[in-house]
Amino acid sequence: NLQLNGELYRPNQTKVDAVSDKWDKFESKEKYDEFSNSWLKECYRVLKKSDSFWVIGTYHNIFRVGSIMQNIGFWMLNDIIWIKTNPMPNFKGTRFNNAHETLIWATKSAKSCYTFHYHAMKTMNDDLQMRSDWFIPICNGKERIKINGKKAHSAQKPAELLYRIIMSTSNLDDLVLDPFMGSGTTAAVAKKLGRNFIGFEKKKTYINVANNMLKKIVPIKKELLLYKIETKKPKVTFGNLIEKGYVKIGEKLYSEKKDKEAVVQADASIESGNEIGSIHKISAKILNKESNNGWDFWYVLKNNELISIDSLRYAYKGDFFNKSEADIEFNGNCVKEPNDVLLKYVAESKEKARNKM
Repeated sequence: NLQLNGELYRPNQTKVDAVSDKWDKFESKEKYDEFSNSWLKECYRVLKKSDSFWVIGTYHNIFRVGSIMQNIGFWMLNDIIWIKTNPMPNFKGTRFNNAHETLIWATKSAKSCYTFHYHAMKTMNDDLQMRSDWFIPICNGKERIKINGKKAHSAQKPAELLYRIIMSTSNLDDLVLDPFMGSGTTAAVAKKLGRNFIGFEKKKTYINVANNMLKKIVPIKKELLLYKIETKKPKVTFGNLIEKGYVKIGEKLYSEKKDKEAVVQADASIESGNEIGSIHKISAKILNKESNNGWDFWYVLKNNELISIDSLRYAYKGDFFNKSEADIEFNGNCVKEPNDVLLKYVAESKEKARNKM
């Protein structure tokens, strides 16, 4: 702490339990700059071009840190304002209530190809673009780790803050490094989210606190961490499936409950009762909606088992698209492995298509 001199007391003269640890004190601004330059250079050295770098601070230090980062060569992406919904009051009434901290999100260079889960963050924010002002409460209550009734770490960050950082700018099985691990919140959230982690800490008390917390963390199941919202659907039309024999002319399509059906026409339209139109239009008519995604509505029946036409277009893509492109998007989508019936059906359709040529 470079600016706060002496102790801080509330109006009733009780002492504020603020950050007063030795690790937060420096002889001068020059010493602090020297220290910051040293560890930031090491982080820059090990940072890959595809990686993200995050740092957090207050008005006491974040501007100095940001300047040093730019001098080293970091490429700034965003400054994020963590707005504390329950900040500590300004008891003396001599300044504005200090209700935020600033995070800097950066990468190695302007040419870096970094990870950012834009659509996931938008979904997390009720389908609105996530902004750079984050309203998150400070760490307190049951989340605050205490030893003998006292805070185990004076600057413990809320898990919610690290959750958002790690979810937005890393992937499953990535490595998260925290050079100042403290009570271990970063490592704990990383473990929970299926990331690997390395944490550095020299104070034994903090190391014990962090290890005890990590023992209690149960990772989320991987299938729940796959960013399915980020997946791009393959550019395969219903007509493509007909042309290659995945769906046959004259074949019936069924709804999931098999209570609705339609017949496939040669022009890729489908007929249901007196209605003729696309897979989307007819499914919308059936559901009495203005529009609907027919890929999610229709199924083909093979060996008494319903197979989604949506799964057929992924099979089509794997067979006919550029191999490397198919691998990237197919795996990235985390589409369920096709069952034996689907594989057999696709193989038969391909064989029949070859015989017609």
